Amino acid sequence: MLEPTCGATEHTNGPRLAPESEPALERASRIFRALGDVPRLRLVALLSRGQTCVTALAEAENEPISTISQRLRVLRNEHLVKRHRRGKHIDYLLADEHVMALVSNVLAHATEGSSVSSVSGD
Repeated sequence: MLEPTCGATEHTNGPRLAPESEPALERASRIFRALGDVPRLRLVALLSRGQTCVTALAEAENEPISTISQRLRVLRNEHLVKRHRRGKHIDYLLADEHVMALVSNVLAHATEGSSVSSVSGD
């Protein structure tokens, strides 16, 4: 194991991050797993534009309603989306502003593409 080459007092400029609880880290990992599937992430991106019924989502994705429903169930289980019944229709929407910000930030970061340089040269 490598020993650190700098002392703790040399890091006074940066923010001090409090260690997260193990349950919070586990939950965050499950959220990233749910969003780590391109078709599910695409659904979340579509829902970032506003509440949409499952039929419209299926049409937009050119997929059967059953496939869309299965993907939405995974997202609902992680509290990323919620549903609202409107008669025979079930509308889906993002669970809260945190989900909106997360998806917006990750897509913005992803579109930076090759303009992002690696500090370590990886």
